[in-house]
Amino acid sequence: MSKKTHVTATLNGETVEFLCEPRHSLLEVLRDTLQMTGAKEGCNNGNCGACTVMLNGRPVNSCLVLGVEAEGATLETVEGIASHAHLHPIQQCFLEGAALQCGICTPGFLIAAKALLEQNPNPSEHEIRFKLANNLCRCTGYDKIVKAVQAAALELQKAAP
Repeated sequence: MSKKTHVTATLNGETVEFLCEPRHSLLEVLRDTLQMTGAKEGCNNGNCGACTVMLNGRPVNSCLVLGVEAEGATLETVEGIASHAHLHPIQQCFLEGAALQCGICTPGFLIAAKALLEQNPNPSEHEIRFKLANNLCRCTGYDKIVKAVQAAALELQKAAP
C-alpha cells in the first residue's frame, strides 16, 4: 500500500481536505472519497469527456489528472453549477431541450459547455461543436446538445447587466 498524501483544495466554493494515494485519479477521489458522483467514468482514458470537471478555471478530464495534483487547486464539478435552488441556464436548457438521455455524458457536457460560454458568451454553432468535440454521446446525437448550448448563451446574455 502506498503512503497517502494530504491534499487541500477548493471544491465548488468550499475548502476540502482529503487523503489519497499518489496513483489515484482525481475522478476516483471525487467519486469515492469526496462523494461527488456527478463526474462519470466513461472510458477512463480521456477519450469520452464524461468525467470533465473544472480545474483552476479549465475543463479537464478528471480521469487523467492525479488526485494529488489538486493540491491548492480550485475545482468545480457539475454539483457546483447550480446556485441555491435554481438550475444554471445551461442545466435548464439541457433539460428543456431534451439534450440528454442516459445521463452518463451529461455532466461532462454541462461543464464543457459552461466553460465555453464563460470564455465566449456568443459562440457560433461551429465553435460549440469544436469545443464540445472532446465529449462523446452515444445516445442523443449532438443537435439537441448544440441547440441547448445556443439557448443557454441567449439566456445568459439576457441576464447579463
